[in-house]
Amino acid sequence: MDAIATANAAGGDTLLLLPLCTYRLTRAHGSGPAGPVGLPPITSPITLVGMGSTVTRDPSAPAFRVLEVEGAANVPGTSGRLSMVGVTVSGGSAVPPYPGGGISNLGGTVSLVSSGVTGNTAVAGAGIYTDNGSVSLTTSSVSGNTATTRGGGIYVNSGGANLLASTVGGNAPDNCAPSGSVPGCT
Repeated sequence: MDAIATANAAGGDTLLLLPLCTYRLTRAHGSGPAGPVGLPPITSPITLVGMGSTVTRDPSAPAFRVLEVEGAANVPGTSGRLSMVGVTVSGGSAVPPYPGGGISNLGGTVSLVSSGVTGNTAVAGAGIYTDNGSVSLTTSSVSGNTATTRGGGIYVNSGGANLLASTVGGNAPDNCAPSGSVPGCT
């Protein structure tokens, strides 16, 4: 948690997670415009390199999303860009009525490479929610997420999402919303 706050203050950084390690979040360590966040909101360019690492909300913890990226389009004065390589985000639960249980992208940029988003819940965009931002997934997966309305996997309010050799499947009540917002997602 401190490493993200330090990276934000320094204008960005690359953070190496221990390979094959699970980081269990037992409480929120930040708050953004859309409620509590497990890790401090990302407001600068930050890369998380995990080599099979998982960042998860402990099932006994109060509800909070795992990650939030804040960009100038939604949060003035920020320039959040999250790149994840070999990291799984799981167990996030956005506090109603907010979207984005795993990752909420509020005007920033999110890039996932060989990563996963699984087992998250929210009103919409249980896996990934994006508003005025961009999301790209390369050889990654979004699966097993549950929204109470739409976009169990990915919800694009505005902005865009692109898939390259990636899968979005097994999410409820649907994989991507609105229909057609994520090319290649059914």
